[in-house]
Amino acid sequence: MQRRDVLKQLSALAALGSLGLPAWAQGSGKGFELVSPPQPTDVKGKVEVLEFFHYGCPHCRAFDPLLDAWVKKLPADVVFTRVPVMWGNPQLTGFAKLAMTLEATGDLARLHGQVFEAVQTEKLPLHTEAGAQDWAVKKGVDAKKFADAYRSFNVNVRLKRADELARAYKIEGVPTLAIDGKYFTSGSIAGTHEAALKVADQLIAKARAEQGRK
Repeated sequence: MQRRDVLKQLSALAALGSLGLPAWAQGSGKGFELVSPPQPTDVKGKVEVLEFFHYGCPHCRAFDPLLDAWVKKLPADVVFTRVPVMWGNPQLTGFAKLAMTLEATGDLARLHGQVFEAVQTEKLPLHTEAGAQDWAVKKGVDAKKFADAYRSFNVNVRLKRADELARAYKIEGVPTLAIDGKYFTSGSIAGTHEAALKVADQLIAKARAEQGRK
């Protein structure tokens, strides 16, 4: 989903805009694009994979079960991280803060997929603190633990870091995978979500070789 479409139609959570190639992408014709300029990663001696997404995106929701199964099979030298995009939008920022809070409470892995359902199907106001906490508590998260995490310095720092990453990578569409700070792939670039994951496997191997490892 392209940023322009999200910002136009976010209130309805039904944006199904063009998945054309981002303007900043350099065409490779091989199912991936180059990150320009390349970005430093947060891991050493391993391959970093980032997924840029947001909970209001139907394409991210469709991609998530495939991605989840793929992540479970990643080798030990690959570090996977989800990065929620915000694009300066208060609603997306609220969704991102919910993700960071659930990560801090240890409930993100359990509830991540259910957030898509709550936002897109049930149309719940999970971008607000009250709406997010009410939903989380009903899902078994301790109310005080959630509130403390939601307002914590750590969550706000992580929220700022996620926004910095999206800006540094110049993310204009989601879902997008970034591999080792050098390469992008996505369903729009590779052709399908399934193809994007196959390309990601190839890029992980490429990044591993570039690091001098097999």
